[in-house]
Amino acid sequence: MESSEVQSSQRCGVIAIVGAPNAGKSTLVNALVGQKVAITSPKAQTTRTRVMGVAIEGDAQLVLVDTPGVFAPKRRLDRAMVQAAWGGAQGADLIAMVIDGKAGLGPKLEPIIEALKHRTERKWLIINKVDIATKERLLVHTQKLNDQLGFDEIYFVSAGTGDGLPELKTAFANAMPEGPWHFPEDQVSDATDRMLAAEITREQLYHQLHAELPYAAAVDTEQYKERDDGSVEIHQQILVGRPTQRAIVLGKGGQRLKEIGSKARAELANLLGVKVHLYLHVKVKEDWEDDRGIYRDIGLDWVE
Repeated sequence: MESSEVQSSQRCGVIAIVGAPNAGKSTLVNALVGQKVAITSPKAQTTRTRVMGVAIEGDAQLVLVDTPGVFAPKRRLDRAMVQAAWGGAQGADLIAMVIDGKAGLGPKLEPIIEALKHRTERKWLIINKVDIATKERLLVHTQKLNDQLGFDEIYFVSAGTGDGLPELKTAFANAMPEGPWHFPEDQVSDATDRMLAAEITREQLYHQLHAELPYAAAVDTEQYKERDDGSVEIHQQILVGRPTQRAIVLGKGGQRLKEIGSKARAELANLLGVKVHLYLHVKVKEDWEDDRGIYRDIGLDWVE
């Protein structure tokens, strides 16, 4: 078959995944891609920047834009995250609104509903976490949302267990416009290894410290280099706002930081496929949320 014939049968499109914090957007994107491209944690607002995952279904390439959860912004970092969320929806062929089926409706969905009312893109509703939600409540939530936004399609899934995902992925593929793929077949994300390294360490911070560490912590990859033996050497700074937070991250005798580094190192080695040498340092930087350089490093635009 000629290459032009191969291209003519291909489909490719951009799907913006939007929703409130903790709706399960990152888990959904990872499941559709088939491997981790976005970090997850039970902590709200884990995703800070636009993360793009690339999934293949038959002749279709799905460019899935995992956006930060949309919420009422209070600080500069919040405003940058919300701007990144809606920026991720620009030019999308389809907007998929993901809601937590167990949590249901509430004030946190209002800014998303209001914004979507004025969007002209096709809109699909994805009800997530159906494995832990009651059926009656699911139907009530779905009807209320559909009355307000008139979705083109509605799907019930569990990103955690995989229920409903094959059907959703097939439907996404069929909805994409004809056209050549945007990325090579083996590419699964637009994140650089340097960015991925920072995100994996930040994920471990959330997993291990839970409520002990406030949301305001950042990881900056200061150095990322390949050694002659093929392994990778990574130096990172964990930025916190106060000395008490530094003590929490370090733990007694530095044990907490060692555990965070150990888990992050193991996951990075698995994802990168090479041995990883990870060096972590905790720094108190009270005004890190007002540092333009940090925003650039973590992939956010500076907002006034």
